[in-house]
Amino acid sequence: MKPDSKIQLLIEAHAKDLGGFEVHRVLPYASHRMVGPFIFLDHMGPAHFKPGDGINVRPHPHINLATVTYLFEGKIHHRDSLGSDQMIEPGAINWMTAGAGIVHSERCPEELRASGNSLNGIQLWVALPEAAEEIAPSFVHHPKEAFSEFKIGDVTLKLLLGEIFDRRSPVKTHSDIFYVEARMPRGSTLTLPVSAERESGAYVVKGKLKIAGQDVSLHEMAVGEDGKDLVLEATEDSHVMLLGGKHLGPRHIFWNFVSSSQARIEEAKALWKNGPRSDNARFKPIPGDDAEFIPLT
Repeated sequence: MKPDSKIQLLIEAHAKDLGGFEVHRVLPYASHRMVGPFIFLDHMGPAHFKPGDGINVRPHPHINLATVTYLFEGKIHHRDSLGSDQMIEPGAINWMTAGAGIVHSERCPEELRASGNSLNGIQLWVALPEAAEEIAPSFVHHPKEAFSEFKIGDVTLKLLLGEIFDRRSPVKTHSDIFYVEARMPRGSTLTLPVSAERESGAYVVKGKLKIAGQDVSLHEMAVGEDGKDLVLEATEDSHVMLLGGKHLGPRHIFWNFVSSSQARIEEAKALWKNGPRSDNARFKPIPGDDAEFIPLT
């Protein structure tokens, strides 16, 4: 094992009940709120819903960040205040830039709700650079066919965001970032190269790793020392998400709002007090999904 491969912090996800649906939340963590530009990481599931049930996240707002949901199993119906109406399916990347403000909902498709369904995936929030925080909101869908697999040794990889391993994702992002899915058979190793300005993390979706002599198990994320490669060894057949990039500086976070400006968060809180409205400067209604919303908490 490479001698400079070290773990700065091992984060164990904590379970959070979202109203009959449990997620494992990794970021933000009390002593380490971000890894590169990533400020939020929820592992949704694996969850199994009986007929009549399913994920049902009502319209809610975001500012000054981008969201990305990557599914391993199941489907989510995404709609937003731009008029986007997209089914999120396994293997696809749907990059939503909140920028100055957006409202979206995430619901189980009705046909799956009727029959019963399963869901497993990762939801991330990515902080935007200060110069991009107030850009116009947007939504871009990238189907699973846009992402090809490649191998390093015995490890099968798929680059979802940014640049690493001398490859570049087709997804347009706003900062130095990487996000990779790795399938590691037992006994395989992988070196995650990290430049001097980059931070890195390895989250175990399934299986078990050893990094710098430490075990990293299901629902745990190893955060590497800044600028130092991480060497991963799979002690079981493992499914791992690798993420990181250049740190953007401190961010304020309140509920669904992330910003470099506390004043901007206070403005967003005031604007959401009565929910989305057509005359709201940041938060418009979602076409076809405007009968309810999540109140400010």
